[in-house]
Amino acid sequence: MARMCSSGCISEPPKCARRVPRVKEDDEAPDTSNDRRKGIESRLPEGVSTPPIGNSLNNDDNDVYHDNDLFFEQYKEMNRSLKIYVYPHSPSEPFANVLLPVAYEPGGNYASESYFKKALMKSHFVTEDPSDADFFFLPFSITGMRFDKRINVGGIQSFVREYVSGIQQKYPFWNRSGGADHFYVACHSVGKIAMGKAEEVKDNAIQVVCSSNYAADAYLPHKDVSLPQIWPRKGNPPLDKPPKRERLAFYAGARNSRARKFLVKTWQNDSDIFAQAGRLSTPYETEFLRSKFCFHVKGYEVNNARIGDALFHGCVPVILADHYDLPFGDVLNWKRFSVVVETRDIPLMKSILKGVGGEEYSRLQKNVEKVSKHFQWHGEPVEYDAFHMVMYELWLRRSYVRVPLS
Repeated sequence: MARMCSSGCISEPPKCARRVPRVKEDDEAPDTSNDRRKGIESRLPEGVSTPPIGNSLNNDDNDVYHDNDLFFEQYKEMNRSLKIYVYPHSPSEPFANVLLPVAYEPGGNYASESYFKKALMKSHFVTEDPSDADFFFLPFSITGMRFDKRINVGGIQSFVREYVSGIQQKYPFWNRSGGADHFYVACHSVGKIAMGKAEEVKDNAIQVVCSSNYAADAYLPHKDVSLPQIWPRKGNPPLDKPPKRERLAFYAGARNSRARKFLVKTWQNDSDIFAQAGRLSTPYETEFLRSKFCFHVKGYEVNNARIGDALFHGCVPVILADHYDLPFGDVLNWKRFSVVVETRDIPLMKSILKGVGGEEYSRLQKNVEKVSKHFQWHGEPVEYDAFHMVMYELWLRRSYVRVPLS
């Protein structure tokens, strides 16, 4: 299925996803055959009585998926059949803190990495039989290495190289595929250089990373997976309806990139667009809730939590991060709940956003509410949450031919 890059282009699908029928363009009529819709409830995952978003029997222009029915049908198969083998490690090992799930509740900018590992180990996807596995998980934590004084940034590349060398010698699984059925998860931006001494990991293994930048040598579109960077928040989203959102657009943050500096310089004195460098004197939540649109702008790296923050607070994301692989782009139609603009069009931002009519904005904002559950982590995995969406992205990348264990 096609996926949209941040500049609005449509790129080709990964080979592993070519079994999925080609996505219909927006102006093509969806398949409304009764045969296809018949029995949709029976195709939902076990224990799920209704579709997670909207009504799969009504695959219209408000649909946030590329193909609603297809996603539900394949999600059920993924939930039933996908198996992950996690390389085992003992709490007594010297670097257990880097290899095992954290014992505490994850927090901060890089929580997605820790939440995924904790959720995986509590899920039914894990198998102790490697012959039954679709994928093999490399459980090292980039964030854990970054903040371990024995490793730190300078030692990450060597640690990864030695770790992969160790599993190559101890297990046969890497060597049978060259690592093509292996994956790791990283949210810290240091992850983009972590494979500097392990080229086979970068080239062959699936990298589930927050730094999903097409321009970065470390990220290979369609092989790798874009992991959303999400700041953990408790409770249900405090969604306000559009009439309460009196401000057109909002941004506040460090001016640590050309795009951010350009945005603030252009709009810092505007009455409709609130653009501020540095921290706010008021809670960020207040500005998210009073704004119709909220900017996601590349900083030092493309990854930051603003997309997740915007979706959580019901604010339509405006994405200004050229060549950014949008999270869950194989599944979600980002044009239905966000505005993707090239950074060169920052001077046109006000006219672009004011050009979104009331009916169109209402549709976008309602769709934001629909997709927000896909961008949430939980202490225990919840159907269709961020964890399950990552698992579905992995499932799309499974090999056509399973390499048999000897």
